[in-house]
Amino acid sequence: MLKFLGFFLHEIAFGFLSVFFPLYVIFIGGSLIDLGIISMSALLSAIIFSFFWGYLCDKLKRYKWAILLSFSSIAIILYVFTLTKNIALLTLLYVLLSIFHVAHEAPKNIIISETYEHEEWIQAFAFYEGFTEIGWFIGLLLGFSTPIYNFDAKTMMLICSLLHLTAFISSMLFVDDPPILIERSLVKIEKTVNFAYKGITILSKTLYGIQTNRRIRRENVHGFCIGLTLFMLATSILFTPLPVFFSRNLSMSMDRVFMVFALNSLGGVTGYFTVWIASQWLIEKSKMGEIAVLRGVLTLSLILAVKSPSNNIAIVTLILILMGFMYAVFYVYTLSTSMELVSEGEAGLFNALVGVGNAIGSFIGPYIAQTLGFMQVLLVVGLVFLISSIVLKLSI
Repeated sequence: MLKFLGFFLHEIAFGFLSVFFPLYVIFIGGSLIDLGIISMSALLSAIIFSFFWGYLCDKLKRYKWAILLSFSSIAIILYVFTLTKNIALLTLLYVLLSIFHVAHEAPKNIIISETYEHEEWIQAFAFYEGFTEIGWFIGLLLGFSTPIYNFDAKTMMLICSLLHLTAFISSMLFVDDPPILIERSLVKIEKTVNFAYKGITILSKTLYGIQTNRRIRRENVHGFCIGLTLFMLATSILFTPLPVFFSRNLSMSMDRVFMVFALNSLGGVTGYFTVWIASQWLIEKSKMGEIAVLRGVLTLSLILAVKSPSNNIAIVTLILILMGFMYAVFYVYTLSTSMELVSEGEAGLFNALVGVGNAIGSFIGPYIAQTLGFMQVLLVVGLVFLISSIVLKLSI
């Protein structure tokens, strides 16, 4: 658990920033369009570097250095955040923040993959995501308590910077590179052998006139990538303008906005640890499409929830808790699947695909919300989730 402590501290800071930053942009005079441009610029830059960091780490066969670079750079950038309120400069800083943020993602995934056997990947990723999601949850609680202690924006940015400095020190002490890099290669060989064995078995039975209902099928990598990207696109379209919608349209105070997102994160924690404890019987990878459908249904149900004359906040909160649970299950299984499918040097592909969806959605969401209204956002998100489910169902 100590080797994940630095990532835990990192998630505390980013859990707080996930809600605080959109509100901060509006507070210093920015618009929803500004927020969309900032988010999209940062995420598009991060996409390129997701590939770069993953490729470079596999090329060097060293991974710890990228994690240390990530946490130390973020600590410095967050400190510089406190020195400006200029939107253009804030955009540049946020781009740099995203570039160095993704520096630890691919190396972390590789370290987990090479440390555990293939059969343990889902449980290992689920434990990591669950443990760090607790950090995200604490970060949201930190935002909830901010008004109580009258902390200003500068103080909170400094706290986030110190958290990353501590994460850097912790990772330097407890994170190590895998002693042997072999597990991903073994998985590739295993999948190829299994595919060939199934083909030979079906062919042999056919030649001897034995009927068989078995069908040989290999995962469609391109379809998987498209389905994953669409799922993340829908998620980003919904969640990027959501804090502002809660604040403006539902008249929530900042502490209540943080609390709603904290409960959403708590749903994610429950989902991650449920997978960790019961991954053997919880769900099959082929069911990822069904999860996308359910996320779409819950998104459309938000339309009824926000128009409810009473208890709308309670209903919205319950929906977000369920969405957090399903996102956690989806994320762990798709992450594990991606590590099976990608080749060496392509470990950053998963984070790049997540980044593509998040980048496009981070602009589309605020744009639709400001020009057409939030109800249209929900309709678009529901449709994209449905398309994602169809693509994933045909691919995995």
